[in-house]
Amino acid sequence: MTGGGADAPSGHLPVLYAQVLEGLRVREDGRYLDGTFGRGGHAGGVLERLGPGGRLLLMDKDPDAIAVAQARFGADVRVSIRRGSFAALSDWDAVTQAPLDGVLFDLGVSSPQLDVADRGFSFGKDGPLDMRMDPDADESAAQWLAHAAEAEIADVLWTYGEERMSRRIARAIVARRAQAPFERTADLAAVIAANVPRGKPQRGQRETHPATRSFQAIRIHVNRELADLEAGLDAALDALAPGGRLAVISFHSLEDRIVKRFIARHAKAPAGNRRLPEAQAFVPALRIVADATKADEAELRDNPRARSAVLRVAEKLPAAHGEAA
Repeated sequence: MTGGGADAPSGHLPVLYAQVLEGLRVREDGRYLDGTFGRGGHAGGVLERLGPGGRLLLMDKDPDAIAVAQARFGADVRVSIRRGSFAALSDWDAVTQAPLDGVLFDLGVSSPQLDVADRGFSFGKDGPLDMRMDPDADESAAQWLAHAAEAEIADVLWTYGEERMSRRIARAIVARRAQAPFERTADLAAVIAANVPRGKPQRGQRETHPATRSFQAIRIHVNRELADLEAGLDAALDALAPGGRLAVISFHSLEDRIVKRFIARHAKAPAGNRRLPEAQAFVPALRIVADATKADEAELRDNPRARSAVLRVAEKLPAAHGEAA
């Protein structure tokens, strides 16, 4: 969910910019992958630190992001660009030809995607109900809502949005689509808002729109975000060189939980069970470098969208690459 950057065309600030670059520990001759280019705020910072022998690989599902990448960096011989999901990064020859020294995933929806009504991500800006990060993907949010069973809708809202009113909202969606299909974000947001009690925010907290959790849930489902994240983390670990760094920025608890558990599974020995035979000695594949880094007050003043961002960084250990520890 990179917002771009002061050096990016969008003018948005990349979230946790300094912390990401510090976490990646960019070497002049290193090979780095930004699996979520967005508008290139973080990528620009990595490229500035690379020498003539360095390489930067850029991926994104979004053709608009790829167009920006081509315009900004396409002429640089150190840069390779590919449209696609980081879940399939191991299918890219540029990745597999040599181990990587750093991988960055900046998860979720990007600021430009939220800000352009026609992409259909925002409940605050009326547009076609799409929500696909890759416009060529099989099914838009509108198409899914047109046929999904009430129970499936409720399950998605609860699982991916942790929405307490999931069943009530699903019931209302099915009742409304019997009259007319959902085609606009404003229509869906209005139905959701009418079925979510609006309480007062706690002191010091901002009021959130009642459709926030439901829109998040539908977006995650349509884009298979959590499944892609799990596949991408596995692929990134395989692609990293010993000493290479994995940096992941997440924006909600579901993403962060997956990242946290992935790193812990490869960095910490599992708790023993006295009822089971002694397990083979645990050999860690990762070392935790930065655990749940968040934006400071200065960044939050400049970039309120950084409020929910959490950065985790881990380093691949030699033993994970078949070398002696």
